[in-house]
Amino acid sequence: MTNRQLLETSVKAADDKRAEDIVVLNMQGISLISDYFIICHGNSDKQVQAIAREMKEKALENGNMVKRMEGFDEARWILLDLGDVVAHIFHKDERSYYNLERLWGDAPIENMESVLTQ
Repeated sequence: MTNRQLLETSVKAADDKRAEDIVVLNMQGISLISDYFIICHGNSDKQVQAIAREMKEKALENGNMVKRMEGFDEARWILLDLGDVVAHIFHKDERSYYNLERLWGDAPIENMESVLTQ
């Protein structure tokens, strides 16, 4: 699975669990950590956990390795490291506080409309 396919699968998984305001930052040439950051949020602890669980399961189903998942029990900010794709799944209240989109403001935003309309 290519990095782009992993990204699209992860975005679709988040959308399937009704993640809100899904933003993908293209980190290529900006960060050595990963090629893409997915940033989204849920409105409750259970929804945040469901989003993370679905993204993890879809990655594993497609033969990708999940390097790390942190913050699952607290469900305020779950970091899901899939290698070249890192997902930041926030509780709605936490997302605006950390404002990763502003922190990584020099990263171009990927248009994922084609994935979200399938």
